[in-house]
Amino acid sequence: METYAKSAFEIAGIRGELVQQNHSRSVRGVLRGLHFQKEPFAQAKLVRCTRGEVFDVAVDIRKDSPTLGKHVCLQLSESDRKMLYVPRGFAHGFLTLSDIAEVQYSVDNTYAPDYEQGIIWSDPDLNIPWPLADPVLSKKDAVWPRLAQLNLK
Repeated sequence: METYAKSAFEIAGIRGELVQQNHSRSVRGVLRGLHFQKEPFAQAKLVRCTRGEVFDVAVDIRKDSPTLGKHVCLQLSESDRKMLYVPRGFAHGFLTLSDIAEVQYSVDNTYAPDYEQGIIWSDPDLNIPWPLADPVLSKKDAVWPRLAQLNLK
């Protein structure tokens, strides 16, 4: 299976170089996100689920965008082999739907913990249709602010 071809992405209007590969493993009910990095370490991501199944979400957080606060969501699984490209200026998160899920994502900028930020998964203004009302969260994911509370540049 070919998972990335620079030429195919360029034909689709997606330019840039992927510089880091990340691998996440979660159990059923774990929600990771909604994460992003602030400039100058913003990241675009190419996300795929290589084991199990996840409910994947990207939220537009570009301050001057006509779709600010809007989201896309889809299920990614090892069987469907779909991928989601998340451009810079979007927050990303996923909820594990299977007993175990492994998510791999390539990014176009390195991880910079001092520039990491997030949005609370349950922000009522985003109206994301998460398929689980009480997910398992990390300490940091449980306390992110709402989108309206962020000082977006």
